[in-house]
Amino acid sequence: MPTSLLPPSFLPPFCEMRLPQRPLNETLLNKRCQCSEDMNLCDPPAASAIMPQATGKSQGSARPCQIRLGILGMVIEESIGGPVSVRTTLLAILTIGPAYGFQLHGELEARTAARRPVNVGQIYGTLERLVKQGAVESGGATPDGLPLYRLTAEGRAEALDWLTSVESTRGEEWNDLVDRVLIASSLPHVDTLALITRYREHWLAAAASSALLASPIGQDLLEAGARAALATAAVAWLDSAGESLRGPRADAFQRGLSDVRPRRGRRPVPVA
Repeated sequence: MPTSLLPPSFLPPFCEMRLPQRPLNETLLNKRCQCSEDMNLCDPPAASAIMPQATGKSQGSARPCQIRLGILGMVIEESIGGPVSVRTTLLAILTIGPAYGFQLHGELEARTAARRPVNVGQIYGTLERLVKQGAVESGGATPDGLPLYRLTAEGRAEALDWLTSVESTRGEEWNDLVDRVLIASSLPHVDTLALITRYREHWLAAAASSALLASPIGQDLLEAGARAALATAAVAWLDSAGESLRGPRADAFQRGLSDVRPRRGRRPVPVA
């Protein structure tokens, strides 16, 4: 299906769009949320006797973090974050070299255009799990004592596999596409144009398979149309991304780790 058949307003949101979210009650949650490496599970902070008690945590792959709080017998659920995989993006960034946790938080935000929020607690929690799993190890420390993390051979292999793959969890194809291309395009050693070519072939094949369905009706018809539209949008975005990566400002994409120490506390005011 050619891109021209779809009006621009029909295409899914691209990377400059940010997912809406409901703010959590920071007093109740003590401004802390520690999530799993896939940013799917939130471990609620310890609550005092007068605080609402955490009743559990949600399960599921590539879903926003869920917190369940029991207040006077009622269960309240809140969502934070988004389906970006903290684990794989951290491993990918660490292919550049050792880094400390707060630095990785800034790198992840910059390299994904801040399209989904990730808090520092998630970064450190994920790093701890990656160390236990043998994907990351100690890389020494900075001159002022901040612990550095570096990839093991196992972690590097996992990162490179993710940076060349086009496979995704069902239902997360669009988000995985955008996250992977954004991260890959920022890394000096990754052939992003080759990744775009593989992704383009993947989405064209998906569009072709949708077209082969035998006269779907009802909801099947709508779902097939949605898949065809998503494939069309993906190919259009990939073509646009490829043009940008070949364009006169191509040198603005790939970069090493920043040597600017991220500031804690309030965000710096952008320079006009």
